[in-house]
Amino acid sequence: MIIGLLIILAYLIGSIPSGLIIGKTFYNIDIREHGSGNLGGTNSFRVLGKKAGFAVTISDILKGTIATLLPLVVALIWNVDVEINPLIFGIFAVVGHMYPLFAGFKGGKAVATSAGILLGHEPLLFIIILAVFFLTLYISKYVSLSSMVAGLAGLVYSLILWDDKLLIFILLVLTIFVVYRHRANIKRIINKTEPKVSWL
Repeated sequence: MIIGLLIILAYLIGSIPSGLIIGKTFYNIDIREHGSGNLGGTNSFRVLGKKAGFAVTISDILKGTIATLLPLVVALIWNVDVEINPLIFGIFAVVGHMYPLFAGFKGGKAVATSAGILLGHEPLLFIIILAVFFLTLYISKYVSLSSMVAGLAGLVYSLILWDDKLLIFILLVLTIFVVYRHRANIKRIINKTEPKVSWL
């Protein structure tokens, strides 16, 4: 019963459309009607600017972190042990982010929320993939490429240094999510039509 409720709660947390809320509340802009039409941080940077882009990205990261920490919150408040790996709840937050109930099931590309899962479960791995992301972004100026490279780097790192089979499996699933959601970006990178960031 508790596990089922937490799974639903994790999905609903992931479904909170940060880009849509910030765009409409502070800029009177529906970012779904501009740029790539995506609700994630990249399109928020492009349409709303740096301040909003960082706010959306941080919000999307925290969705994954909060969902992953739900079992800990339940244990602390109600003294109830949730006997399921917290990474599972993070996955449902990612699903909510990609297919949000509150935004017509058309959401972001799973990058920030996936990173948020690692922040809540393996902070060191989060720092590593963040470093890989910004290094790749500095070199390539492609956010989409940087996201995919960071995901792959996290997966490779976990394969080499971690013995947590569930973590490795979930990183594999998340990496597949990220690459799949960026398939149009991959075509544009190949065709050299993918927009580059101008703020780094």
